[in-house]
Amino acid sequence: MRRPLAILAGVLLTGALTLPASAADGNEDFTIKDPRITESSGLAASRQHPGIYWTHNDQDEGAYLYAVDSATGETVATITMTGVGTPRDVEAIAIGPGNEIYVGDIGDNDGVEWPYVWVYRLPEPKQLKDQSVRATQYVVKYSDGPRDAESLVVHPKTGRVYIIDKQEDGGHLYEAPAELSPSGTNVFKPITPVDLWATDAAFSPDGRTLAVRGYFGGVAYDWNGGKLKRLERISVPLGQGESASYSPDGTKLMLGSEGANSAVVAQDAPQAAGSSDSSSGGGSSASSGDGDGSDGPSGDIKVGAVAVVVACVVLFGLRRLLRRR
Repeated sequence: MRRPLAILAGVLLTGALTLPASAADGNEDFTIKDPRITESSGLAASRQHPGIYWTHNDQDEGAYLYAVDSATGETVATITMTGVGTPRDVEAIAIGPGNEIYVGDIGDNDGVEWPYVWVYRLPEPKQLKDQSVRATQYVVKYSDGPRDAESLVVHPKTGRVYIIDKQEDGGHLYEAPAELSPSGTNVFKPITPVDLWATDAAFSPDGRTLAVRGYFGGVAYDWNGGKLKRLERISVPLGQGESASYSPDGTKLMLGSEGANSAVVAQDAPQAAGSSDSSSGGGSSASSGDGDGSDGPSGDIKVGAVAVVVACVVLFGLRRLLRRR
């Protein structure tokens, strides 16, 4: 009976080491079920609440953010931002260092007529419950005049804020001052072209890759200190694609769309520059980016280790049973 036992051991160990991550990890497809969320225009993965994604409508009845549990698709908290005016066209959301949420009220669909737009910043709540959170409001202008934009990103290492304007023939990456001023005007300057009609963008958790999406496709760039280098094309789901976020562990790119019961589709993250295989994708070293080490490949290893222990216990029991026979 040793040979069947050896075969069984191989099957169990193989299964243990290839167990898929749980939906609670936030790297699988899900559907936003909240009937209030009909125009999900931005998406950002929480760093301190596993499996939670923050989103918002582009136009709402108030300054609201929604925490959606990717395991169920249900909203588990609604945040009302205080300390800000009435939002006009909220198009983007991102999380920066220190679990700070940045919200981009940067849309300007009606003829590029706003002389300024706004960025809001607030601490991500430690408890997921309906509550009001005071935000800081920043006035933003572009050095080359008003423009429409739907993409705001915050570098996970430096905390610097960037906006990509939305133009059919390609726009530009605009860089904020090193520190945003809550009392003055923050002038964003174009630093490099982006060859895409951009509807959202996201940094990998380690800050090495910038993924930019549009309605019909996307592009992954090597960040390269802000001097973007094109890496690869990104395929996107059909529909009015408005949002993008990396999963917390950096292994997936989460792509969302507008509409009631809108789907968020997970696909393998782009490879970072210098990666030698698919396991070292855009955010494969994401655990080093956020510092707690609880996310990323190490978490999968822990799950696999537990499964290996279970397999060994089962094998030990079978061997004892067979000896008795």
